Amino acid sequence: MANRSWTRVPYGAQNGCVINHTMIVSFHQPLPDAELDQYLTDIEQVMLDSGFVQSVATRRHIPIPGEEAIPALIATAIVQVAVADTDALAKAFTAPGMHEVIDRWQSRHPYKVAWANHEALA
Repeated sequence: MANRSWTRVPYGAQNGCVINHTMIVSFHQPLPDAELDQYLTDIEQVMLDSGFVQSVATRRHIPIPGEEAIPALIATAIVQVAVADTDALAKAFTAPGMHEVIDRWQSRHPYKVAWANHEALA
């Protein structure tokens, strides 16, 4: 895309950096291990199937004793998606199947998500 004064250059494309979309997923109730594994597999697969992401990494939260007493969003899992730019990120979340996966999991096991879009941390 040409950089014209009337066109928006997607962040990432303008400086050649990859954007990481890091999601902190917090289920309202504990999930059995097999259910959490399936959730992470489903999210990873639908993101990859979108064709707009460069990579997806998922990990479980490592609980620390006493953290439940802290009034904060405590993660169940972390999902990190690498994309070329902000346009690719937007397209990934509107890709076929994405909202079906999210809606299916939300209806079975409600959860909240916090996220940050950022350049690589290291």
